[in-house]
Amino acid sequence: MNRSQTALSVLSQAIVAALFVCGAAACFAAPASPRPNVIVILADDQGYADLGVQGQVKDVRTPNIDALAASGVRFTSGYVTSPQCSPSRAGLITGRYQNKFGLEQVPDVPLPLEEITLAERLKGAGYVSGMVGKWHLDPNGLSRKWASTHLPQVQEDENSLEKENRIKIPAKYILQYSSLAQGFDECFQGEMRGYHATYDLDGRSLDPKGQEVKDPAFRLDVQTKAALAFIERQQKQGNRPFFLYLCYFGPHVPLEATPEYLARFPGKMAERRRHALAMISAIDDGVGQIRAALQRYGISDNTLIFYTSDNGAPLGANKEKSMADVMPVGKIGPFWDGSMNTPMTGEKGMLTEGGVRVPFLMSWPGKLPAGKVYDHPVITLDIASTAVAMAGLPRDKLLDGVNLVPYLTGEVSTPPHEALYWRFWNQAAVRSNKWKYIHVGKAGDYLFDLSSDASEKNNVIGQHPEIARTLAAKLSGWTKELLPPGMPSGPLNAQEEKWYQYYLGLDRE
Repeated sequence: MNRSQTALSVLSQAIVAALFVCGAAACFAAPASPRPNVIVILADDQGYADLGVQGQVKDVRTPNIDALAASGVRFTSGYVTSPQCSPSRAGLITGRYQNKFGLEQVPDVPLPLEEITLAERLKGAGYVSGMVGKWHLDPNGLSRKWASTHLPQVQEDENSLEKENRIKIPAKYILQYSSLAQGFDECFQGEMRGYHATYDLDGRSLDPKGQEVKDPAFRLDVQTKAALAFIERQQKQGNRPFFLYLCYFGPHVPLEATPEYLARFPGKMAERRRHALAMISAIDDGVGQIRAALQRYGISDNTLIFYTSDNGAPLGANKEKSMADVMPVGKIGPFWDGSMNTPMTGEKGMLTEGGVRVPFLMSWPGKLPAGKVYDHPVITLDIASTAVAMAGLPRDKLLDGVNLVPYLTGEVSTPPHEALYWRFWNQAAVRSNKWKYIHVGKAGDYLFDLSSDASEKNNVIGQHPEIARTLAAKLSGWTKELLPPGMPSGPLNAQEEKWYQYYLGLDRE
């Protein structure tokens, strides 16, 4: 074989080897810089007002989260896909409108196993994924629809009913839909005192399928320690990038806090507010500890962090009464959790801004501009699309979000979204540019100009009927893609009726 033939042979072998590697790695295109670690920090029922950097209330203290905002981007129009926890989380973790696969409210769980989560997507780029805290995408006592096909014997058994007519689902069936079944490699999954974990708080490995861990300590501190243990484990185990999905169970009820956190908020105030502020302060401490750990390990500049909430704060449709000390701290239910949505109208469960516009931050030192305030609407669907793009994976048309990075760096000057959509219970809504149209079942329609009325105080549908009709047609078209398809057309339920009467003056008659 002559020299030219030898060179050709070597080149051919190199091409074949490259093709083999490409096939084995799902042919993802590597980004120009090392693939960043991705951390998504999700608060639970934290309202728009309750970060210091939002500048809405004076009593909240979040210096570490404010510093996170200063290091990156604060979105003034950051939205979730639903005003309720489970559907909102399903939208975030899949990057798809959850209505498309029929998960529109809490009783619609579990998240179907065939849906592709962000953890499953990043696995194709070599990531190790960890989930900490509240999952809330597995079957629960309200999952009658799922039980009717998967566990008919439980559905029919009178002895399987708990209080409030909830069904009892055996633990083995719940675990079939845990975070470990949805692409996560490691977890410390749980809300209060019991966790399903693959490692302990000292970072030692447990059963890779997960085992039960009891910890009586304050739940938010435990969740922070679990997140830190996961990060430390990744530093010891190798150089693979990681994805951490940290879901704090706070300030969601039941409200609780340690004396240390409560002491930070002296003076006269509603005790529910004091406890919520203490819980938010505990989350803030956790954010500070996580950022310090990233700095200590030398990976701060190669870690992309998102911070947001799963929906707006519940207020109980009577903010003034809620603010008074008439509701015991330990009281749970559809009441005020102590957090605030100021200046937004409405609360958790509503498609007004108070239900779906939330704190939303994004930080990546050196890659994103520091201290930037971004006003164009974005949504939690964008988290998956951004992470996938930064991991070097190809764009998937199934994803409903966009990669936010080029919009934030100035590479793209247009708004990220032409329109954002919602459907929940007997409500549906669309935001396009400055306009927000809300359809409330048989009760009526609303149109708001958010550029001058972010608090949704003035229904201008009478002044702009053409805009309302255009948005209504756009919204109707989107709902045809959903499961089940179509606009909500029934009467409001009792909660919705109470909310819309209280906040928007809906005439019950």
